[in-house]
Amino acid sequence: MGNADTRVRGLAARAGGWSARHRWAAVGIWVLFVVLAMGLGSAAGRVDVGDSDQLKGETRTAARIIEDAGIEEPAGETVLIQAEDGGPRATDAAFRAAVTAVVAAVEKTGEVTDVTSPYESDTISKDGRSALVQFDMRGDSDTAGDRVEPVLKAVEDVQMDHGSLRIEEIGGASMMKTFDDAFGDDFKKAEYSAVPVALGILLIAFGALVAALLPVALAITAIMATMGLMGLVSHLQPMSDTANSVMLLVGLAVGVDYCLFYLRREREERAAGRDAGTALRIAAATSGRAIVVSGVTVCVAMAGMLFTGLAEFEAMGLASLMVVAVAMVGSVTVLPALLSLLGERVEKGRLPFLRGRRTGGSTDSRFWTAVLKRVLARPVLSVVVATGALLAVAAPAIGMKTQNLTLDQEFGDSLPIVQTYNRVNEAFPGGSEPAEVVVKADDINAPEVRSALAAFRERAISSGASRGPVEIKLHDQQNVAFVYVPLVGGSDQDKAGESLDKLRDEVRPATLGEVDGVEAPITGQVAGSKDFNDQLVGSVVPVFAFVVVFAFLLMLLSFRSLTVAITSIVLNLLSVGAAYGILVAVFQHGWGASLVGAEGVGAIITWLPLFLFVILFGLSMDYHVFVVSRIREARMRGRTTRDAIQHGVVTTAGVVTSAAVIMVAVFAIFGTLSMQSMKQMGVGLAAAVLIDATIIRGVLLPAVMALLGERNWYLPKWLHRMPDLTHDESPEPVTPPVSRDDEGERVPV
Repeated sequence: MGNADTRVRGLAARAGGWSARHRWAAVGIWVLFVVLAMGLGSAAGRVDVGDSDQLKGETRTAARIIEDAGIEEPAGETVLIQAEDGGPRATDAAFRAAVTAVVAAVEKTGEVTDVTSPYESDTISKDGRSALVQFDMRGDSDTAGDRVEPVLKAVEDVQMDHGSLRIEEIGGASMMKTFDDAFGDDFKKAEYSAVPVALGILLIAFGALVAALLPVALAITAIMATMGLMGLVSHLQPMSDTANSVMLLVGLAVGVDYCLFYLRREREERAAGRDAGTALRIAAATSGRAIVVSGVTVCVAMAGMLFTGLAEFEAMGLASLMVVAVAMVGSVTVLPALLSLLGERVEKGRLPFLRGRRTGGSTDSRFWTAVLKRVLARPVLSVVVATGALLAVAAPAIGMKTQNLTLDQEFGDSLPIVQTYNRVNEAFPGGSEPAEVVVKADDINAPEVRSALAAFRERAISSGASRGPVEIKLHDQQNVAFVYVPLVGGSDQDKAGESLDKLRDEVRPATLGEVDGVEAPITGQVAGSKDFNDQLVGSVVPVFAFVVVFAFLLMLLSFRSLTVAITSIVLNLLSVGAAYGILVAVFQHGWGASLVGAEGVGAIITWLPLFLFVILFGLSMDYHVFVVSRIREARMRGRTTRDAIQHGVVTTAGVVTSAAVIMVAVFAIFGTLSMQSMKQMGVGLAAAVLIDATIIRGVLLPAVMALLGERNWYLPKWLHRMPDLTHDESPEPVTPPVSRDDEGERVPV
């Protein structure tokens, strides 16, 4: 069949054909879209997720009461004054002088209010060697971290004048500053590293600067457009900094992948003897279609986050969905136009030390040819070994424990404030992060309400939930009271959780619960973690069901094979399970944690398992769709199933490997960051992609398909009326290259 006889159809093929014929129009429309999206988004501004939007349950109820009352809760700060064994006690003159100096120093800054001496608030430890000076930061609590520096400096100066005592500050503002500094530095490091790393790998993959720059340019423009769209959409669905970071991560990964798939196929067809137009049409119908199927599948997976009911997850899901959709549209529209414009110039800027590489030509991988030969020779053994290995790796996930990480878990001992946090919790269990009871009444000063508050304070201590001191702050005009209860257990989340349950289930019903018309939701760090966990647990089943069912339907429609749809889901679940197992082994149990610069913290950050499932289930479809499309294409052209499997896996091995290496490298950057939650995310994503691109796509997929044989293409008769979303397969290469394996056997390409 000659070039002129090639016929292609489908959305991707039509889009690619139009773009190739109207090259400048396609490029102009894309540039206009990116500029308009950024301009409109910037003009509209971004609405961020508020505290009352974060959760359901008591934490949300408490935030709603505070917002409705118009109370601006200040950021509380604490200065720990502590003597070592044998040093002065809180009753000694030297200790009192230090307390007086701290109070005077922080007041002098003009940034604080309501400074309370430990001798007034009775915040002196039982051994008499530790005391707390407490105060609030002036102004908006959300920006208190930006104003706390002078206060920290004042406390440091007092420390220098009282060398026999330890004088350290901790609190909402100082922890916010520490967290923002670390978080900001981490993500700057990740964002600045990700693009050069991806570009470097693409240079090696293509050996030419122009070809390497195309995927990066597409990813960056897709990210820029999505940032603008996020500003517009945030007025309907509030966004967040976390959603922005996740969008950058996903956008770079899929943007580069999609362009890589398309570009490699177009180069391959031209090297096989096609003219430029035919090669582009074939790439549009095959790789372009795979990109559309993969992109829609990823979008569906990301949409699963919208079922959690958690505003942060909804923001991450919507932002990720948008960037994938934008990257997908760009790949099948502006990319064909650019390739048509560039022609052979796409190979400009060839690197001298990679002169022997070609962007097209035979894409057979010697390594994967050798692996496939052994896998297809013993498919049963390959399935048993690969499945057994993945199940063994996934086994630790059975004991997964999730929780919001405390400051010491998040940063380890790398930051001085963590040591202060631990010392405060040791001297005053739960004092650094007390439970907060938000009491709303018709009349907060009514005798029965005041009596219930006093009873609550007394019973909180007598029940063993707290060792005190329990502090009550009244807001008479708003008829609201805040009760701060240090929980027994401190930074031990399990023990602190038991203390919280006592407050909620025993203390509150017997005191505040006896007064009609009183609301008393309990919030705080421990309560927020518990409510977040409860909300996530409740959303796991609907999210998993939504993602799995819709992914199954998309595979069924795209490949018109019940078998392919089922095996796609099973293999993806195996790779996700293996990633979970690695996470638990490394970060919960600490097995091999030092190899990735981490430590076992006894738990996985609460949001990560569901986040990983959605992200990995979506991203792993990239490779699966691309490889299976190539196998089906070869099978429909008349090859036997076994030959089609070998052809599909071997010819896609190069592009899948390049795409996987980029993803693993980008995700691994996050594994090098200082925060444990970022390490967990980076290691989990990198491990899953590595497993998916090697064991799953290189061993398990071909072995399973070899065992199934012609049953791979099974579709019940009653499903034949489904829409046909497949594409016309390209003809065999004009001059099919032939390679030989080590034994001289002819290997089809």
